[in-house]
Amino acid sequence: MMKAITSDIMMNTKYTVMNFDIGHIVTFSKTISEFDIYQFAGITGDFNPLHVNEEYAKSTRFGKRIAHGMLTSSFICTALGTQMPGVGTIHLNQNLSFKKPVYIGDTITVKLELLEKNADKNIWVIKSDVYNQHDEIVVEGTSTVKPPIIHEV
Repeated sequence: MMKAITSDIMMNTKYTVMNFDIGHIVTFSKTISEFDIYQFAGITGDFNPLHVNEEYAKSTRFGKRIAHGMLTSSFICTALGTQMPGVGTIHLNQNLSFKKPVYIGDTITVKLELLEKNADKNIWVIKSDVYNQHDEIVVEGTSTVKPPIIHEV
């Protein structure tokens, strides 16, 4: 027999993985700082001057430094692993399309919407888009995940 896990991390409301219906939406927001960009560059080794060199970035079409696309999209994982489906989620696949740059000081919001649930395989498909503070889409994506389950002992 399966039992649903309850996750209340970063939320005041408790949900179980079994009570998410098609169309359910959750969000997660974060303001991107210069520190975030340098930390991401240090962890990944991606020191592209477009991200870390203001003088270089001024000469580009963006006019100033931008956040790494993968830094911005990594917050999709944050929302998947803490809000929907929640702690214990296994991320199987991610499709991404980068639409607009994210700048230092931008506040991004990940919006997850449950599109499909395959109960036989325990696989969900979730629309996973990221917006800036102007409600412009900066990353468009679709996530395929296995939500967590606990087996009764």
